[in-house]
This record gives sequence, structure tokens and C-alpha cells, in this order.
Amino acid sequence: MLWSIIKVFVFIALVAAATLGASYLLDLEGGVRIVMAGYEINLTPLKAVMALVVLVLAIWLVMKLAGVLVAILKFINGDETALSRYFDRNRQEKGYRALSEGILALASGEGVIAMTKAARAEKYLRKPALTNLITAQAAEMSGDRRKAEEVYKRLLQNDKTRFVGIRGILRQKLAEGDTDTALKLAQSAFALKPRHPEVQDTLLELQAQTSDWKGARETLNAKLKYGSLPRDVHKRRDAVLALSEARDVLDEGKTIEAREAAIEANRLSPDLIPAAVLAARGYIEQGNKRNALRVLNKAWLVHPHPDLAAAFAAIEPDETPQERLKRFAKLLKVHPENRETKLLKAELNIAAEDFPGARRALGDLAEVEPDARALTIMAAVERGEGASDAVVKGWLARALSAPRGPQWVCEKCHHIHAEWVPACENCQSFDTLSWTAPPNTAMTTPTGLEMLPLIVGVPEEQKAEDTPDDEDDIVMDAEIVEEGEEEKAEK
Repeated sequence: MLWSIIKVFVFIALVAAATLGASYLLDLEGGVRIVMAGYEINLTPLKAVMALVVLVLAIWLVMKLAGVLVAILKFINGDETALSRYFDRNRQEKGYRALSEGILALASGEGVIAMTKAARAEKYLRKPALTNLITAQAAEMSGDRRKAEEVYKRLLQNDKTRFVGIRGILRQKLAEGDTDTALKLAQSAFALKPRHPEVQDTLLELQAQTSDWKGARETLNAKLKYGSLPRDVHKRRDAVLALSEARDVLDEGKTIEAREAAIEANRLSPDLIPAAVLAARGYIEQGNKRNALRVLNKAWLVHPHPDLAAAFAAIEPDETPQERLKRFAKLLKVHPENRETKLLKAELNIAAEDFPGARRALGDLAEVEPDARALTIMAAVERGEGASDAVVKGWLARALSAPRGPQWVCEKCHHIHAEWVPACENCQSFDTLSWTAPPNTAMTTPTGLEMLPLIVGVPEEQKAEDTPDDEDDIVMDAEIVEEGEEEKAEK
């Protein structure tokens, strides 16, 4: 409506300008005098302008007639396509002009104009492979998803444009969250162009989301085959997929197959912590403690981790705290300055009631790198050495608001996961989880609740019972102590 009103105003302005110009020319005195071959022509200013316009039109018409005449002469001389080429040339000029204007409009973000120019270009050129692509992308830009999908479906009818059509619809289905249809489209696109890196990555992510680990491993092998993935990265990600397959088999209750898949995952990537843990537990179930120790020692040598320590402890579940501390001694000699080694040694000493040894093992972690785990251990040490309740609760109060420490964090979106998974639960990125401290995260709930009975000294007759009320009281006391410290600081 607004555009129509603007066009009306422009038309009225042009008519008014022409009228003013004509009246101005009528008011001028004098004119144009032409003398040629004994003839004399006198023209008023208005007539002179009109004659000039007629002359320009006549020249243009003569040039066009000359072009047609040349085409006719060529046709008479035997060139059967001379006339068609002449008229097609004009159509092509108009079509390519509209096509270039459509591409520029698309690059400028003007989706509606791009669709208009694409329709005009199609009228003159009859090249749907080009014009449909511009129309589809312009429709997406304008938010007309239905129009875009309709045009992409048209591209499916041509062998040369089928891949473009599938890829376009695939992007739409991904945006809509229709992973089932998107997976089928990604498989079709991969069949057409298996070397396409974007299609490879999309298919791999969709297969990981749908737990199609076998298909994902085939796609990963294709990435290696076509050179779009380094061999070392392929080895690591193949191990991740093998581990995921093992976890699925374990969920189904097929323990033998799960053990074999876990062992294969650990063989492919010995430093993959979840694979090492699963493989070690598989060996433990078989009674093969020697291989379990070998797997865990090899993984711990690369990167100490609490899950490795838990699996190491599961090898001898009935040993005493002193026996466990002695058995862990060899493991603790590897990376003695590592944070996880210090924390593990402190916890083992606490279990063995060697509280001075736990303090020495912890060192200055509670002051230099305080997190919930280190502060909770420090509270346990103070309790074991007979410190007052105020001191113990002070450490607990700090633990309540301290960072949680290293966790499974997605390197791409920084989403925190309770346990390792092959694909991020937030951004669906594959193999992006790493064991690290998340940026700027504070702890809101205690993580050392399993140690609270030891810290507060629960009587022997209550140790075997669940005491959630006592734990709540301790958390409340810690919060009261924290509030008291804040009030003192304010005063």
C-alpha cells in the first residue's frame, strides 16, 4: 500500500515537472534557426527540444533496424539461427542483468528484492538451477520457510541440483529439530557427496545423537579415508564411539560384549578415562586383576582422575584402610605434585585416621586452590585432630560457596555434565568434553556429604543408618557461621 502511494506521488511530481518545463520553454524568446541546402527552418525553444527527442529516438530505431537487417541477411545466406540468436541476445542481457541484481540483493540481505529479481531472471533465462537457488536462499532470509522448502524440493528433480536441494532441506529440518528426517537427508547427501566435510560432520553428529554408534564409526572411517580428519583425531574419536557402543551394550545386559567393546575402546585410546574405567571393571568382573591394574596405571600415567582411583579401589573392595593406603602407594608416586594425587592421598589418610598425614598430603591446596573437595577434606582433618566445632564449621562454610573444581565440561559451549557422554547434552557437539574446571562457577551445594558423618563424629550405633536430618543441620550451621563472618566483616 505504501509503495503504491509513493509511486502515485512520483508520477504526479514528474507530470508537474514536465508541465513547468514546457511552460518555461513557451515563455522563452527566440528559437533555433536551421539552414541547409537552401532551406531554412525556424523552431521555437519547445519545438527544438521536441525535435531533439525525436532525433534521438530515430537514431536508436535506425540502429535496431540495422541489427535486424543484418540478422535477416545472415538468415538468407544460410545461417538458420541468426534471427533466434539476435532476439535471444536481448533476452539474455535482460536476464543476466536481473540475475546479477538478484545476487547483489541477496548479499545485501534484501530477500524480497532478491526473489523478485530471480523471478525476472527465470523469465528471460530459463535457468532454474541458478534462479531457484537464489529464490530459496532469499526465502530463507525473509523467513518464508515454506517457500524455501518448496523451491528446494524443485531442485531435487534435477540430478545436477539434487545435492543442493537435499542440503537446503536438511538445514531446515535441523533448525526445526526434526532429527529423524534430518538423519535420512544427511545419509542421502552423504551418498551423493561422501567427500563433503559439512555433510560428514552433520551426519556424524546426528548419528551420535541417535546412538547409531556403528553408523557413526563408518562415517568416521569415511572422514579418514577422504582426508578430512587427521589419523590421531580419528583414533581418539573411534575410541569414543567404541566406548559409547560398549555402554549401550552394558545397558542391555550383555556383559561379555560390553567388556570386549570397552577393551577395544581402551586399546584404541588408552588415555580415554571412561574407556579405561569400563575396561578395568570388565577385567575385574572376569577376575583378571592384573590386566585391570595395567589399564588403570597406564591411564593414570597420562592423567590422574578420581574415576580411575575409584576403579583402582574396586579391585580389592574388602581391604582395610591401611592396606588400601599401602596398595595405592605405587599409584601415588606417579605425578606426586598433581592436584588429584594430593587430594586422593589426603582422603586415603583420613580413611586410615592418619590426620597429620592427610594434612601433609593436602599441602596448601586449601589456601592456594580452594574448591569444595579440598575444603571439605580440610574440615575432616581439623575434626580428626580435635579442632573446635567453630573451626570445622568455618571450613564447611567456605566449602559451601567454593567452586566445585574439575568437572566434565564441553569445550564448545562450557555446559557442565554430571558424567562423561560422547556428545554434549547442550550443543550436541561430538567429543568435546574435557575434565577441567568450568569458568566462573560457584558451588551452591556441598559435594562431600558422604564424609559428613566422619567430620561431625556420628556415634557408632548410627553410622549404618541414613542421617539426612543431621546433614541438613550441618549445612544450616555452616550457613549460620558464614553469615556471622560476613556480619563481622561489615562491622
